[in-house]
Amino acid sequence: MTKNKDEHHRQVADGWFRASIFGVSDGLVTNTSFILGFAGASPGHNVVRIAGLAALIAGSFSMACGELLSMRAQKELLDYEIEVERRAIEADPEGERAELSAVFQSRGIAEELAERLATDLMANPELALRTHAREELGVDPSATGSPWMAALSSLLMFALGALLPLLPWYFDASVNPVWVSVALAAAGSAAVGGVIGWFTRRGIVRWALTQLLITGVAAAVTFGVGHYFGH
Repeated sequence: MTKNKDEHHRQVADGWFRASIFGVSDGLVTNTSFILGFAGASPGHNVVRIAGLAALIAGSFSMACGELLSMRAQKELLDYEIEVERRAIEADPEGERAELSAVFQSRGIAEELAERLATDLMANPELALRTHAREELGVDPSATGSPWMAALSSLLMFALGALLPLLPWYFDASVNPVWVSVALAAAGSAAVGGVIGWFTRRGIVRWALTQLLITGVAAAVTFGVGHYFGH
């Protein structure tokens, strides 16, 4: 039987996808707002350039540091709980077998089948551990995520998102760089939203408009504040 292409699952448990989307979205919203906030006060191109670059660098490393520390803490906590479960299986296999059978029965599986499943699973300690971890902790011991991968994804994607609205300020042009920044930020936001919609299968246009709205509101508010206090 031919497998439906929609049944092919992508690897999204390592944390890279969430970190990448969060990073590029945050970079776009943050630096677009930051740049337009400064531009609204009309401090001159050089000030905007330096401020935008500083925000890009600081934001990238801040995001990476936050991802690394939060995911490492989460991973170590999960690893500890999984080790507790491993010791429980070694110390009291019969009690853990009964616990597993009870879990299966609570899911609607008949008692006889639940007992047989639990017995078969407990015969393989690693399989038993993975099953207990999924049922009790909601995680797979082999897929707790990579803190370094998430941190690197976050750093690079934040920098990419933050770079888009900053680019026009590094080139001499007859067009006002504010409007070019707005156009690039709008295009980038729509693209990010579209990618999310494509990955989640929840509507490319809906996600694109959502991301565009979020970026637009943040940028408009900061531009207005910069313009008001700058004058």
